[in-house]
Amino acid sequence: MGKNYYAVLGLPQNATTRQIRERFLQMAREKHPDRIRGPQKAKAEIDFQDLTQAFNVLTDPERRRELDADLARPDYSTTISHSAEAAKIYLQRGAAAYREKHYSEAVENFARATEEDPENPKTWYHLAAAGRHLPRWRPRAREAAARACHLDSMNVTYLKLAGSLFAEGELHAQAAKYYRSALDWGGEDAEVEAAFEEALSAAKAERKK
Repeated sequence: MGKNYYAVLGLPQNATTRQIRERFLQMAREKHPDRIRGPQKAKAEIDFQDLTQAFNVLTDPERRRELDADLARPDYSTTISHSAEAAKIYLQRGAAAYREKHYSEAVENFARATEEDPENPKTWYHLAAAGRHLPRWRPRAREAAARACHLDSMNVTYLKLAGSLFAEGELHAQAAKYYRSALDWGGEDAEVEAAFEEALSAAKAERKK
């Protein structure tokens, strides 16, 4: 599953959904990256991603049950530590290959990263970004982008990538959904607004056929 998300929010394992929501909102207001300036901003963005991921996991009954089952395992900490470290290595290898435009190698490493740390949205995002460069991988790239957005539903970068990938696949209704979410969370953006309107118009035209 990944991290102990109860610890991320500073909550006991028997916390109610209401307590989780209230705690998340409180911490999100205090720790939002927009409140941070200077060299600490990058760390604040990572911390905020952990907060949103904790909220998404703990408010999803199925994913919360999986986390509770993992936490009950005696080898949980050792297993998670090993998997997270392995995922980090594959991400680094994938990023290096991506920079050199070796997209097949990049995809292979990012895919391994998702296997090691499937609850980390960053692994799915990078898999989607690399996969879009390989025609046979584009359907899986869309799936990976959707997974990244599911795990971190407020990340505008992930939402924009998902929107563009679904638009490229002529899946206009889904593209419009992701673009709309990107605007909701990211605010005004002329480029995203134009893409949203284009996807929305295409989806409406399809429904009229």
